[in-house]
Amino acid sequence: MNYAIIGYGRMGRAVDEQAAARGHRRLAIVDDPAADAALDPAAVFGSEVAFEFTVADVAERNITVLLASGISVVCGTTGWQPSAALERVARSADAALVVAPNFSVGVNLFFRIVAQAARTLGALGLHDPYVHEAHHSGKLDAPSGTAKRLASILVAADPRLDAVLEGHPSGRLPRGTLQVVSTRAGAEPGTHRVGFDGEHDLITLEHRARGRTGFALGAVLAGEWIVGRKGLLTFDEVLDGVLQGDLSAEGGAK
Repeated sequence: MNYAIIGYGRMGRAVDEQAAARGHRRLAIVDDPAADAALDPAAVFGSEVAFEFTVADVAERNITVLLASGISVVCGTTGWQPSAALERVARSADAALVVAPNFSVGVNLFFRIVAQAARTLGALGLHDPYVHEAHHSGKLDAPSGTAKRLASILVAADPRLDAVLEGHPSGRLPRGTLQVVSTRAGAEPGTHRVGFDGEHDLITLEHRARGRTGFALGAVLAGEWIVGRKGLLTFDEVLDGVLQGDLSAEGGAK
């Protein structure tokens, strides 16, 4: 596939490396996410997919331009979610949009494992779940988007839960509340732990990243899968497609 990188920070560079390693062709790098001017479609002309890893203030504007130009987008910008207006645009666009807090295949399989554990343990009612995540000191958001997704999975799967507390309570943790705690220090690439704490035992599930390569590879797999597709898509759909071998030999969609 022909691709463009929008935002050439640490993740943009990692995605570029993985895409090149898989035989894809980079047509453009746009590395000015804080610019006041809108993204120039001419700068990414000919691209089938754009990988958008910029900042929350400009992500939506960039994606709007890309979709209007018929370029599909894989977006992993930290701390940003598409507006309802952009979602409507994406659903009717002649291109595809995938937005995810975490493109790691391992993390997304971890989501599925956590959901199954939460359904089973929640039905028994003997363990209280919690989420703890740790990242490097330069990470912009806390909790991470991945931690928030884990929290939403736990609340949806456990009938005893109906609220999420990010951080620490001022007193006793209210009944039915899931606590999500963050640590920011050093160079930690990302660890997410889900605990199920009971009177008699503690069960923990943990995903620990070893760097950005896994996240970048997942983003590239998403880019491969959305070539030729349209609309607002989820990384769950991408993952299902990849697991089913729903890619051509060249890495594009069937």
